[in-house]
Amino acid sequence: MRKFLLLILVLGVSLLGACSNNEQTNEEKTTSASKEEKKDGVSVDKGLLNVEVTLPASFFEGEDIDSTIAEAKKDGVKEVTKNKDGSLTYKMSKSKHKEMMKEVETSIKESVEEAKTSGDYASINDITYNKSFSEFTLLVDKAAYENSMDGFAAIGFGMTGMMYQMYNGVDSDDTKVTIFVKDKATEKTFDEIVYPDALEETSSN
Repeated sequence: MRKFLLLILVLGVSLLGACSNNEQTNEEKTTSASKEEKKDGVSVDKGLLNVEVTLPASFFEGEDIDSTIAEAKKDGVKEVTKNKDGSLTYKMSKSKHKEMMKEVETSIKESVEEAKTSGDYASINDITYNKSFSEFTLLVDKAAYENSMDGFAAIGFGMTGMMYQMYNGVDSDDTKVTIFVKDKATEKTFDEIVYPDALEETSSN
């Protein structure tokens, strides 16, 4: 299950990045892009006994589909259906979906711990989050943070938080992750980053 989990997380983050890079600026194109994104988004159908997760074709560009399917089945997915549009629908038991979500949760928590202890983000003293990973709080040395590139840590947490929500059945249009940046010395929040809004603002600039 671990390999399948890592695959969908990596592909999911890649898709979110691609969506942000392709964001269009005028209102008519934005509406069109929004419809396309919804069409190509992650779909989760929770039934009485099973859960179906449909991943869009864009997740699998350059991948060996047969190997991807075989790996998913090896990891405990009951059925994998190739759809006409190139998407794949994974059918799994509720217990397997719960296991998958637990592993996603563990992966995010490990990423948080690594960010706190690796030394790669020297200005960040602590990172906390809520149960649904829709909010993260970075406790930082404000001066050091503002004079570094440590803000890039927020991008990873924003994207993985959004993916967690999607795979847990939240509609892609409703996924949102807020990153609060708080000064350790004053305990005051001096920055607030909201995803996916931040991705759209970055691409338009």
